[in-house]
Amino acid sequence: MSLSSHVQELKKKHQSLSDSIETAQRAPGIDDLQIVDMKRQKLKIKEEIERLSAPVA
Repeated sequence: MSLSSHVQELKKKHQSLSDSIETAQRAPGIDDLQIVDMKRQKLKIKEEIERLSAPVA
């Protein structure tokens, strides 16, 4: 898998998590810890995307 395709897959996962978080926040019975966990996963993916997209020094 090339670097650019890996980054694209990470971006898709990031967007999917974003959608899931938004849906979960509107649902009355969702555990707040689940939402926090999804946000944590989303942040890790974002950091990975930034790390992979940064120019090599």
